[in-house]
Amino acid sequence: MPAANRDPFGPDRYGEDVLAGDWRAVGRRATPEVPAIRDLVVELADDGYCGAVVRVEKQLVTLEDRHGRTRVFPLGHGFLVDGEPVRLVAPVAAAPQGRVRTASGSFAVEPGRPARVALPSRIFVEGRHDAELVEKVWGADLRVEGVVVEYLEGVDDLAAILDGFGPGPGRRVGVLVDHLVAGSKEQRIAEAVMRGRHRGHVLVVGHPYVDVWQAVKPARLGREAWPVVPRGTSWKHGVCAAFGWPHADQADIARAWQRILGRVRGYGDLEPALLGRVEELIDFVTTPAG
Repeated sequence: MPAANRDPFGPDRYGEDVLAGDWRAVGRRATPEVPAIRDLVVELADDGYCGAVVRVEKQLVTLEDRHGRTRVFPLGHGFLVDGEPVRLVAPVAAAPQGRVRTASGSFAVEPGRPARVALPSRIFVEGRHDAELVEKVWGADLRVEGVVVEYLEGVDDLAAILDGFGPGPGRRVGVLVDHLVAGSKEQRIAEAVMRGRHRGHVLVVGHPYVDVWQAVKPARLGREAWPVVPRGTSWKHGVCAAFGWPHADQADIARAWQRILGRVRGYGDLEPALLGRVEELIDFVTTPAG
């Protein structure tokens, strides 16, 4: 080799700089990122706690174990999925493709369109839980239509409540009743109201369930069926006892309902016996006065 072309320092005996790049990553497998989507079952690597994802908020994930107990953890490392280490990350909402449907299955209106001014008509439901379920599934539709939902805390005084509201042309009332079955007290009240002074301006419909909780498909809770609660036992307390959930006081019952409501994603999680009745009421109260 001519002297002019010879490397004055001789051949590179050491190759590249060993400190260049991420030398600590050599031979180490990258931990995969896994979106914390609802119902994903994960395990904590340090203590073996295992639960399904029920909520993700502000870089925190809430897990629920098979006993219904929940714990909150920061997203990130320290989790196992199918026994393999993962890094949990917040799920990215998919961009809507085409026309978007609401939780009730209806097509959503254009983004930014304001809700209508409330109609004089109303929908009455028996209790707070009924109202919350209707709001979760049909809330977007009701706001577009301008329909307000109010709860009654029972239907024993329905006739007096309607007298106070004053139904009439263009001021209709739809009423959703729990446990509206043949021979029940609820059926007698409904028939009396429908034949009474507000006939034609009030529609009373109902579902066959003891409580609106039963209108949620039990599969959403990982159950094959709702339990049979013995006569004389408060139905909601009996359900919580059968499921192994706390039920010592009303706060426990409220938490149980929030657990159930949290599993409802849309109309597909509800029984048809409720779906049809709510749609019927919405149609009734939004029909223009003739």
